[in-house]
Amino acid sequence: MKKILLIVSLLFSLVQAEDESAKVVYDLTTKNLAKFERNILKGIVFNKTLYANQLKELDVAVVIHGGAYRFFVQDLDSTIFKNDDKLQKMYKELKKRIASMADTYDVEFLMCGAAMQRNKLTKKDIVPFVTIIPNSTIGLINKQNEGYAYIPVGD
Repeated sequence: MKKILLIVSLLFSLVQAEDESAKVVYDLTTKNLAKFERNILKGIVFNKTLYANQLKELDVAVVIHGGAYRFFVQDLDSTIFKNDDKLQKMYKELKKRIASMADTYDVEFLMCGAAMQRNKLTKKDIVPFVTIIPNSTIGLINKQNEGYAYIPVGD
């Protein structure tokens, strides 16, 4: 009988831990590389780790628009961002780190399709793990209606 109670208690704890998740959507508009690294690359990993240490899950979505397009292109040299010398120096490593966020940390990246043309970008110019959405406003509305907390990351 004690074993059954222990198993039921353990299962209840696991179900309860699963319910204790949080959701956040980052409104990413910054073109500032240091801010992008601090708030997105390092900040998300830090926050996901904090939640994991408490046996909780943190669902993360990033809505990309404004100056942030530059961080998610396949080949920097074939875009209007090719003259960003600071970004050029770090881009190969940066691209790997961003891909790791999608793969390892299950971060959902959503890009505003409305301003892609203004930035002279097509879907083939964007890294494959990014989903193109009609516009950033719709992405942010949808995520907030799904219960995601809103965090702006702008200049």
